[in-house]
Amino acid sequence: MRRARLQDILSVVLLSVLAGTFSVLCIAGCGGSSQQQNKDFFTSGDKDADQRAQQRMAQAQQLSNQGSGAAASSDKASLYDRLGGQKGVAAIVNDFVDRAMADPRVNWNRKDVVQGGLSIHRDTSEEWKPNPEDVKVMKAHIAEFLALATGGPSIYQGKDMKSAHENMHISNPEFDASVGDLKATLDKMQIANKEQKELLAIIETTRADIVTEQ
Repeated sequence: MRRARLQDILSVVLLSVLAGTFSVLCIAGCGGSSQQQNKDFFTSGDKDADQRAQQRMAQAQQLSNQGSGAAASSDKASLYDRLGGQKGVAAIVNDFVDRAMADPRVNWNRKDVVQGGLSIHRDTSEEWKPNPEDVKVMKAHIAEFLALATGGPSIYQGKDMKSAHENMHISNPEFDASVGDLKATLDKMQIANKEQKELLAIIETTRADIVTEQ
């Protein structure tokens, strides 16, 4: 029932708050469940998202020569717990958001991006000029979203994923860059490969609701 509820939320939202802007790009997906997972999948429930996450991990392992020596972990606990619970997720979000906001490939603040369409708001700037409190609130929402998506507390006070990124004109390369920044954060924090794969697969399921430009 918990998994069904998360999937309903994420199909509307979506995981992707791992964003922002991860530019956005906030991060993602469905969540933990008592149901047994197909051994060929991670936790996203989306085969394509799982495959993209696996490909990214394989590329990263090839570059770092990790091979079969990659970190191992137990999957008895929820992904949320295996990431370190509230403290662990908050640390991931804090490092990731700072990293992605500083990454020009992500363009988290949507500089030089304007609304399109035929509305009276056409050509209105979408640039975000946050103060420290804005960033703090955004990080809290992303942490809540990731907690929900990974089997933690079911509390999320932010917007749904599609609405949150509407008119931002986020491209696939920008989304990919934000996922790369998240991967760098997970590596820095020495998160085991299994947990990285599961989290990246969840984030990948948000792509359809976040990306509007190819």
